[in-house]
Amino acid sequence: MNEIKLKGGHLSLHELNAIFTTIPQEFDVLDENDIIVWSSMNEHRIFPRTEKDIGKTVFEVHPGHSQGRVKAVLKQMHEGERNSISINIHKNGQPLNISFYSLHDDNGKYLGCVEVTQPVQSYQVKGSKWRNFINIIHKK
Repeated sequence: MNEIKLKGGHLSLHELNAIFTTIPQEFDVLDENDIIVWSSMNEHRIFPRTEKDIGKTVFEVHPGHSQGRVKAVLKQMHEGERNSISINIHKNGQPLNISFYSLHDDNGKYLGCVEVTQPVQSYQVKGSKWRNFINIIHKK
């Protein structure tokens, strides 16, 4: 079994794939040229991706109304002016958080960006203590 050595330990390719098909967040990794090099392909995706999207620019998969903002954020990341941004939107009545994180090597060279999208309805503040208590009692 091939193991991938990471900071903090090691995982098999099988384990790594299981992580990204299980967790409800969706990830898109862009290289230094804003090309999609990897996407989590799980059933939880809100913005679907397929193998055909790998190799496309991020602008080819984002809707036209958001492209200007995405370009501006990525330009700031390329220029070292921003390391991350987190925005909240609604899609089909569902509150979402979309975060972009600038990726760098140990020498500070820009490697690209990871975009993480997740529903945040269950993280809403109102009633969260009660909801946490109920979730602890009712194992799922």
